[in-house]
Amino acid sequence: MTDQATADLWPGERAEAARRLLLAAVESFAGRGYHATTTRDIATAAGMSPAALYIHYPSKAALLAEISRTGHRATLDLVERAEAAEGDPVGRMRRLVEDFTVWHARGHTVGRIVNNELHALPEDAFAEVAELRIRIEETVRRIIADGVAAGAFDVPDIRTAARAVTSLGIDVSRWYTDRSSESPEELGRRYAVLVLRMLGARNA
Repeated sequence: MTDQATADLWPGERAEAARRLLLAAVESFAGRGYHATTTRDIATAAGMSPAALYIHYPSKAALLAEISRTGHRATLDLVERAEAAEGDPVGRMRRLVEDFTVWHARGHTVGRIVNNELHALPEDAFAEVAELRIRIEETVRRIIADGVAAGAFDVPDIRTAARAVTSLGIDVSRWYTDRSSESPEELGRRYAVLVLRMLGARNA
């Protein structure tokens, strides 16, 4: 069953058939893995014929590319909003970690696909997604650097710290399920405290 966060990635402005194919691809890739999934699997899950799939997407690789681009753009948007928010670096990092964690918990299905199937992307799509990933990490690095400059954070290496922060959030999609005992919001708050302590923030 498609989680709400996944459904929200493709609202109703696109053709309904294309949206059904994307959601079916998410379910198929999550259940079988990308390489074990066929275009027939996806079309059947969408209630369409295999031939109808090619009207909207030339291949299952094109579907994976669209899923990966959309997931990474959504993640970039939320970290950029956290960076642009009012407040000091501690407050911005708290918001970033909470939002990043909530997204990967609520959208755990897409989160697993976009990270586990990264190297199955066609070369041009991989390059685009790699650029998005760089921009996400750079945004996190800037907030940490601001905190270090202000004396709010104390880390030996900003780049390593940024990768640790993003890795914690990304990993949530690996293990989180709708049966998890913690809500995404509660998990986000707990992760924010852990990250702030890791960064050496006082009174985290």
